[in-house]
Amino acid sequence: MPDWKFTPYQVLVLSFAGLIALGTLLLMTPQALAGGNSISIVDALFTATSAVCITGLSVVDTGTQFSLFGQTVIIFLVQVGGLGLMTMTTLMALLIGKKIRLRERVIIQQALNQLSMSGLVKLTLYIVKITLLIEFVGGTILALRLYHDYGIMGIYMGYWHAISAFCNAGFDLFGNFTSLTRYVGDFIVNMTVGVLILLGGVGFTVISDVWESRQFSRCSLHTKIVLVTTAILTVIGTLGVFMLEFTNENTLGGLAWFDKIMASLFQSLTVRSAGYATIDIEQLHEATWLYFCVLMFIGASPASTGGGIKTTTFAVIVMAVSAFIQGKADVEIFQRKIPYVVIYKSFAIFSIAVGLVVSFCIILSLTEEAPFILILFEVVSALGTTGLSTGLTPELTNTGKISIMIAMFAGRVGPMTLVLALALKKQKSSPVQYPEGKIIIG
Repeated sequence: MPDWKFTPYQVLVLSFAGLIALGTLLLMTPQALAGGNSISIVDALFTATSAVCITGLSVVDTGTQFSLFGQTVIIFLVQVGGLGLMTMTTLMALLIGKKIRLRERVIIQQALNQLSMSGLVKLTLYIVKITLLIEFVGGTILALRLYHDYGIMGIYMGYWHAISAFCNAGFDLFGNFTSLTRYVGDFIVNMTVGVLILLGGVGFTVISDVWESRQFSRCSLHTKIVLVTTAILTVIGTLGVFMLEFTNENTLGGLAWFDKIMASLFQSLTVRSAGYATIDIEQLHEATWLYFCVLMFIGASPASTGGGIKTTTFAVIVMAVSAFIQGKADVEIFQRKIPYVVIYKSFAIFSIAVGLVVSFCIILSLTEEAPFILILFEVVSALGTTGLSTGLTPELTNTGKISIMIAMFAGRVGPMTLVLALALKKQKSSPVQYPEGKIIIG
């Protein structure tokens, strides 16, 4: 008899795959498409994958291709994909009075990327409550603003885009792949969507810790690293966009000074995982595309709705390299020592992610007729679940679309989780301890 006992990592991967399959079937129904439109199975699968993996890359225009039902399916997939299927399953179990068993708690622990199983059910309920609250407040602000432009449909669009923004998905209903470019100078839209992206990207654990601690000094080490790293990356991102695109007449060049700063800040927030844009990504300088690739690769924070290798992984790697250069034996920050296993895991995640980027770039270089910088941008955007595009995605061949789908899936479940899920054997310690050997590196 075969052993059907899946590891927690495999359960997570299979749950996302099952949700994608369901979404694909729903999006292929006639009711999901706007009048007269049709969609291939590959495009439906791509859209469902992008929604569940909260990426936002699109091969068809969401605002014009899909009906109200189809758009509702997409935002449902985004919401479940952002919260995580295990979070939703746990909520349903609690509502019907079902007890959460140990095995289910282990899976939830892996899904939420938590260090222990203590308080997991409480955290799950907190995640659902805070998500609904933030999306309601943000949606109300956007609904009031968009009502002025779209009437009663503006209310629907306001809450729809609030969910997409908080889940860092980047899907929009404005049509013709324009994203938020028409609102580049709109302070309300920029700040509301920007704050939603920021809150979704720092992670539920951080939001909870900040709310309970109220003071930076009382926050956990994880929260401190996330907040400091996010702040630094936001500032560096804003300055980078401002300087690189300042004279580009197709992006920032024609804007007033305040709008230049606001657009630079918005792109800095969205590029690390959200996928919205208030300037035309296709018109950026090549240097800016490469700059964005670095930020997209880093991504958002653990236990968030964003992707990438995560801010904490990047911070640990930077601190480890800095400690090595300074000749320190230990990696320390905020008067705490970083365990070696965390450092090993950070470099492993980084290495796997780089390997995936290189692999997908090689595949797309063979299947697509496009400049390498555009291929690199699209691959990193998919792996980082960012969703920004230079316009290459709708032009991809079926092989290219499948490759990007796999990249989005790997980015959502996490490179390390995917590798461990594919492993045939469980991790175990070696029963034999060998003597150290010496090698020359560098």
